[in-house]
Amino acid sequence: MPSLSPSPCCSTTAFSAPVPLTPFTNRLRSANSFHSAPRRPPFRRPYCAPRAEATPPLTSSPTRTAPSAPPQTSSSKSEPVENVVIIGSGPAGYTAAIYAARANLRPLVLEGLASGVPGGQLMTTADVENFPGFPQGISGPQLMSHMREQAQRWGSQLIVDDAIAADLDTFPFRVSTRESGTVRAKAVIVATGASARRLGIPGEQNLWGSGISACAICDGAAPIFAAQQLAVVGGGDSACEEAVYLCKYGSHVHLLVRSGELRASKTLQDRVLNHPSVTVHFNSVVLSAESDASAKGSPLKSVRVRKADGGEESLAVRGLFYAIGHTPNTSFLRGNSRLRFDKAGYLITTPGSPDTGLAGVFAAGDVADSQWRQAVTAAGSGCMAALAAERYLTQRGLAVEFGRSEAQQAAPAAVEQTESEQEKESDRRGADDENSYDIDNTWHSGQYALRKLYHESKRPLIVKYVSPGCGPCRQLKPMLHAVVRAYEGRVHYVEIDISKDAEIAEAAGVTGSPTVQIFHEKSLVKEFRGVRMKSEYRRVVEEMLEKSQVVVR
Repeated sequence: MPSLSPSPCCSTTAFSAPVPLTPFTNRLRSANSFHSAPRRPPFRRPYCAPRAEATPPLTSSPTRTAPSAPPQTSSSKSEPVENVVIIGSGPAGYTAAIYAARANLRPLVLEGLASGVPGGQLMTTADVENFPGFPQGISGPQLMSHMREQAQRWGSQLIVDDAIAADLDTFPFRVSTRESGTVRAKAVIVATGASARRLGIPGEQNLWGSGISACAICDGAAPIFAAQQLAVVGGGDSACEEAVYLCKYGSHVHLLVRSGELRASKTLQDRVLNHPSVTVHFNSVVLSAESDASAKGSPLKSVRVRKADGGEESLAVRGLFYAIGHTPNTSFLRGNSRLRFDKAGYLITTPGSPDTGLAGVFAAGDVADSQWRQAVTAAGSGCMAALAAERYLTQRGLAVEFGRSEAQQAAPAAVEQTESEQEKESDRRGADDENSYDIDNTWHSGQYALRKLYHESKRPLIVKYVSPGCGPCRQLKPMLHAVVRAYEGRVHYVEIDISKDAEIAEAAGVTGSPTVQIFHEKSLVKEFRGVRMKSEYRRVVEEMLEKSQVVVR
């Protein structure tokens, strides 16, 4: 294991860490203390102005069979009410936001985190080759970034928060969120998509995130998988795409297909079947995952597979990636008897329409689509849902319109995009070296800066590990940067590309991206895998700063 010490003279005796995770924290020590930072004022969501409310008529659009009537009007008049709340992001949610914003409705979008990063499944898709308008193709994260920016440009309110419950039995509707309280709305568009399934095999739970993953684009570049035999489970487009993608990092990829044929498009089938570094195993069922905790790198040792003839074999792979379908994210809606669900949990809508059967509540994207599940169909359904919501509000005299400039000024997402000069300079200069490194700066990148700061800094140290093409990494950037910006001059921040600095990532025990490690007095205090709410990162930094007694450097 490589040492993180900048010179051989640095001590390597062990220290006591609050979270004993990896050899990374067992190499360095020496106590530092910190200066307290003032608390950041809480973010307040910019609601649209309240207006006298009326109970909507009990009729639906004249072109459709009337859905069930909306519930009784709430007696409360003191709380502001949104025109439309869009729950979820991805192609459906962002398209709905674009159309609703262009209708001057200033929609509030709860982008969500509980079921994956904002942007949906495309945030874990390396290449999108069939979305119209991109003849050379585009990465999933880039496409979602464009859609998000377009929604923001037209004045959508974008909030990274989860809807944890929805009360559709009163009007206005009430959506409870994890961090932003309760939101009231005259119309609701559900675009929560679906989450990746797991196999539930023996050994899966212990190896999840450190040998087994549902996101090849997030975790495939991790050093533990470099030049190793890897496996992908599935037979659709995603599975074939991930198998080819992983060939960039692994020595060979095994595609384990449960049935006797691939379900992917012909183009992807040809690509996989003719790839010299991919072996396709048909009629193969994964039974278990075997681990070896003493092994260097990935703790996954092998997977047990049942073949078509009923026999079993052990396949020696160090990484197992799932692409076996998704489950709709509708659990937070199950308490509403007016909504209808199929056996798999998908919302049932009127054929060819986003209507759920409850006036004022619409569905878009994969949450209501168990058949097509394409980005372009999700975007189209998002458009339909926004147009239906606009018609619903205007026909009932409920819409409060906002001019474009007014809506843009209210959108909170734009505030988070403002970069400091130090931040911009760090982006321009790239990885630090002995000439560019300056301990007085907050923003850094590369292993040289990390090694130096680990030994020399008296500030809390925030380290973010990313990889090329990682959609969740892209989504995390503005969120984490907003946190660091709030404590500029009181913390140090370093970004590490695990594909370029594999040695230090392996020493840190990083098994996927994004990963955030926060250090205090040369001890690893907290590690976050994936994307979390800003408040979670901020809480750890606040606790470290509050315990500090000396002026930081």
